[in-house]
Amino acid sequence: MAESPGSDVPARSRHRLIAVCGVIIILLSAGSALLPIVDPAAGAAIVGSLLFVAGLVEAFAGTLHRQAKGLSTFAGVATIFAGLLFIFNPLGHFALLVAGWLIARSVILFFAGRHSTGSVRMWTLSSAAMDFFLAVVLLMGLSISSLVVALFGPTAPVLAGFAWILALSFVVTGAMLLEIASCERQSAD
Repeated sequence: MAESPGSDVPARSRHRLIAVCGVIIILLSAGSALLPIVDPAAGAAIVGSLLFVAGLVEAFAGTLHRQAKGLSTFAGVATIFAGLLFIFNPLGHFALLVAGWLIARSVILFFAGRHSTGSVRMWTLSSAAMDFFLAVVLLMGLSISSLVVALFGPTAPVLAGFAWILALSFVVTGAMLLEIASCERQSAD
């Protein structure tokens, strides 16, 4: 049976790598928060790139987990897939893609949380709940923003709301990875 990429990483280094992944995702949230100031034509490529990089980082961190390793990695793969959809389909329905990604991640993280223990469970379930909440918020605002975009094109408030939803998801994911790193450090000591 093939071993996962994280299985050859010493336990003492594992927590550091997961912490670095958490910090990278939090830094990506800052990039997402800045989306409203970029040219709307470049928005899809930037969102796709942010999601793709965040997915790669999250999937790598998932391979390092002791708990729910496969599901944690799969959450990163879902984010990679969403990023690729944005990159290769720049004219797609942004809000629906992001809402679908958030719902998929929330389901995956819910099951990952159910297979975890302690504070990792709490943070994973919190991340799942936040992604689900953000998907609901995005879908509730979809009808109003769709009308605004159809009439006036992408506007700053619509883009800003979308950017903040993405940024909040990244922040919670990064915080979850930092907590997982802390738990991994404690188990390595």
